[in-house]
Amino acid sequence: MQRILVFAYGALSYIVFFLTFLYAIGFVGNIYVPKGIDSAPQVPLLTALLVNLGLLALFAVQHSLMARPFFKRWITRFIPQAIERSTYVLASSLALIALFVFWQPMGGVIWAVNQPLLVALLQTLFVLGWLIVLSSTFLINHFDLFGLRQVWLNLRNKPYTELRFVTPLMYSFCRHPLYLGFLLGFWMTPVMTVAHLLFALGTTGYILVAIQLEERDLIDAHPEYLEYRRRVPMIIPIPGRRRAAHAPEAA
Repeated sequence: MQRILVFAYGALSYIVFFLTFLYAIGFVGNIYVPKGIDSAPQVPLLTALLVNLGLLALFAVQHSLMARPFFKRWITRFIPQAIERSTYVLASSLALIALFVFWQPMGGVIWAVNQPLLVALLQTLFVLGWLIVLSSTFLINHFDLFGLRQVWLNLRNKPYTELRFVTPLMYSFCRHPLYLGFLLGFWMTPVMTVAHLLFALGTTGYILVAIQLEERDLIDAHPEYLEYRRRVPMIIPIPGRRRAAHAPEAA
């Protein structure tokens, strides 16, 4: 019975995540959602700024704190190991939902692109970014990343096994294609408002900090990551760098 409840919890956490992910696309792109990043302003600019900064900080702290090994060791003293990842996924989704609900549009336009070809290009890159986010998770094991593999193994009464360190496809040219996708999704817009710029700057800053924390943990878990980091660019694929890393040193 307990294993069934654990699996149901993991499945529910995944469903909440996936719906939140889909809503995030609409929120950032201002499409098919009741309240987007650029809905009509409802509060004074300073109030909106403080609220939005607080929401971004809440997500950043939750997302980074719960991902750290010391927090995982602590929380599994109170919950089954099998739902640790699902709990992280659920908490991250709830933090994002809070951001969507309480976000305050701010008005003001930083740039507006009107040339049809450029608009189409930016919109294409926006869609491409979200496709990269989703596809990059499947390359390394989507269901483990979002906790379903853990609860499924627990349901079958099988022990969890750590994933091997692999670098398939995009990961052989870019260490963090998932973050590359997010950056495209956040920045590629024909109309950049003040609120959108704040969101893009805040999330970009978080991503740059999160990479440092994640890579420190990855090096501890996979010593071979050091060599991988030396020869593969962090976010932006740089032509020739990977080949240069394999070139023999001059005598």
